[in-house]
Amino acid sequence: MAKITFSGRQLLKAAKQFEKGLLDEVSDVVYETARLIQTHAKALAPFDDGGLKDSIEMKMIGKYNAEVTVGANYAIYVEYGTGVYAEGPGGSRAKKIPWSYYSEKLGHWVTTEGMKAQPFWGPAVDAGRDYFKKEMRRLGL
Repeated sequence: MAKITFSGRQLLKAAKQFEKGLLDEVSDVVYETARLIQTHAKALAPFDDGGLKDSIEMKMIGKYNAEVTVGANYAIYVEYGTGVYAEGPGGSRAKKIPWSYYSEKLGHWVTTEGMKAQPFWGPAVDAGRDYFKKEMRRLGL
């Protein structure tokens, strides 16, 4: 049987190298998780003019923090639905159902009772959370 001996300096050096390698792996997992959430959200987001998909961005904030954002101001309505179809927190806040609005895109008035939810954000965050937990367990954290 082989005997391995570390002096105090050798042990400290080995521990620092191990810690740096582990911290680098954690940073990689944070990046990969954020990228996964962004990619998944973009894949699930419905496509009309591309504004919603284009507004989903990811950036690293330091080495161990990432931020994934959805910039489209109507994203919450897509995620949770509107009118009689609203599923999110608080349900519908429509004062009158059905309601009418003028569509610049269509060039005429449209009457609606709402839009069904098309979740893209929640499922993407769930997938990211599952990935992050799996990778942290793999690293022994």
